[in-house]
Amino acid sequence: MTKLRNNPSGIILASGSERRKYLLAEMGLDFVQIPSSVFESGKETYYADAATLNAVRKAQDIAALYPDSLVIGADTVIEYRQEIIGKPADIAEAESILLRLSGNSHCVVSAVSLQSINARIRCTFAVSTKVNFKEITTAAVREYRSLVNVLDKAGAYAIQEYGEMLVESIEGPLDNVIGLPCKALGEVLEAVNSAGGDKFD
Repeated sequence: MTKLRNNPSGIILASGSERRKYLLAEMGLDFVQIPSSVFESGKETYYADAATLNAVRKAQDIAALYPDSLVIGADTVIEYRQEIIGKPADIAEAESILLRLSGNSHCVVSAVSLQSINARIRCTFAVSTKVNFKEITTAAVREYRSLVNVLDKAGAYAIQEYGEMLVESIEGPLDNVIGLPCKALGEVLEAVNSAGGDKFD
């Protein structure tokens, strides 16, 4: 397990996402998971800013409670034709979303904010991945939703759950689509650790 210098309380993941928890654990980091309950910006915000704003708010929320820790806030949004595609309200909307994405490409943006008050760390970045959907039929959409809980997923799908039924290809990191750009995060954590936890932007 890896711990950062000047952060005796360790790392906190300010997210309740099981996907992010798994990915962070796969990085070999020693951390605890404390979800933030801050309000998330959605369709009223330009998609490239929404993920960043949400990640910062989540990190700030938990960092204020645990000023000795390094807090990781993260948020992922799906953009299609300059519109944020969120979680569907019901099955009918889920089917409609997937059929809209059929045969088209959309962008998945994951933003990450690292913050520690006492170590004077504040760093935020975002990574994008282009997802190219197959041409899918209504029957294929219904088969997919019979296997996956589409109502709790932005864009009504999860690439790690039978994603091959929907996705033709991706251009960019797969883990970014799942919810956490691990390579970029690892590089930033290494830079923060090397800097000794001093002011980092």
